[in-house]
Amino acid sequence: MIDSGGRWARRAQVILLVVGAVLAGGGVAEANPQFPPAFPSDQNQLPQLPSEPQLYEVLPVPVPDEDPWYDDPSDIENLEPGAVVRTREVQTRILGIPFPVYTRQILYRTSDVHDTPTVTATTVVVPGIPWTGSPRPVVSFQEAIDSTDSSCNPSFTLQVGTMKESALLAGWLAQGFAINIPDFDGKNNTFNTYDEGKMVLDSLRAMKNEMSLGLSESAIALYGYSGGGSGSLRAAELRQSYAPDIALSGTAIGGTPGDLVTLSNYATEPQTGIAGTGNFTMWLGFAALSRQYPEVFDSSELLTVEGQQLVADLESRCVYSAALTGVYRPISEYFQPGKSLATAPGVLKVLQDNSLGQHIPDSPILWWHGVWDELIPQSSVLPTVEKYWASGADLRFYTSPIPEHLVNSTVGFPPAVAWISAVLRGLPPGPTFKADFAPLPEGFPGS
Repeated sequence: MIDSGGRWARRAQVILLVVGAVLAGGGVAEANPQFPPAFPSDQNQLPQLPSEPQLYEVLPVPVPDEDPWYDDPSDIENLEPGAVVRTREVQTRILGIPFPVYTRQILYRTSDVHDTPTVTATTVVVPGIPWTGSPRPVVSFQEAIDSTDSSCNPSFTLQVGTMKESALLAGWLAQGFAINIPDFDGKNNTFNTYDEGKMVLDSLRAMKNEMSLGLSESAIALYGYSGGGSGSLRAAELRQSYAPDIALSGTAIGGTPGDLVTLSNYATEPQTGIAGTGNFTMWLGFAALSRQYPEVFDSSELLTVEGQQLVADLESRCVYSAALTGVYRPISEYFQPGKSLATAPGVLKVLQDNSLGQHIPDSPILWWHGVWDELIPQSSVLPTVEKYWASGADLRFYTSPIPEHLVNSTVGFPPAVAWISAVLRGLPPGPTFKADFAPLPEGFPGS
């Protein structure tokens, strides 16, 4: 039956939005009071873009906001962190094509950054390759979700075949490892806060608690790049205090910001060349943090009308359209007179409290970062590395001599696969080292 007033009407709207964006040809948006009608000539001139959640409306798999499977249980207050609420078997797809693996999703109890009980999902993928001699090892793969809508979470994108990092799973699945892929930004999609670490650790508790998977005694390692690295490293930092029942063999991450204050200072201001693409991270961060800290990240108090419209537009986007919306639009040019992140009450404290380095991991770490990164400058990374090193962390850090954020995600991946594969088989993680260098000239954009 066709719901003429519902889903099909939305599909027609999406088609019109797509056609309108194409016909606009990168020009100025028209007739939408919820989006700025024009931008300064030195900024990104793209009009309002269709969002990925709107496009997903045309697919037969319901988005999480319309799927009752994700609903909170009535007794959530009585459940322990990591408790299994419900499970289901789903089909994993890559580029829409069914992939021959067993996939079970688990909805589990966890907590937000304020320790309020909530639920989120994890997806556990098990290959058909037999594993003998020990429990099957598990790689917990934290994707760089970096989004503000639940339809961007891997529990949904794995079902429809649009998980952007899905090809990276093959290297571990081919070895016979199971993969745990949590929605570690929660169903309300906040990011770069410490609840990411809780949600990763609670996903591992839930995976162990789901006895049908046979993974309760498995060795576990964490992997993530960029925003996925943030979730992984927060889990490694919190393991000892929050989840001592979860043992970690190691954590491999790259392209991850340590100091959010330094990162926000960089992303807030105009930058030259490709470094200007980093502006989108501050818009995305503002939209996401306003959910957990609405009194602090209050666009009506801090931003102009145009800035408020941009934040509202970014309230329901995946990373791709969020990036296109925010690149080359420095949020510093949308503050009300006399307002800034530095002077807004509470903003710096929130950023400081959620910066990495609040705890020191007690398990092996492999961390890499590019010599030049237009999204995550070294200045936001190296102080945290220094803190880890000075505190005696079991750390292996190296600066990749290759520039650019996305390039380094591929350059650093093969060594991460090799290292994780070794530690999951019980091999030693190797000696600690800190091979960082910053040969770029002082003041170089993104340095």
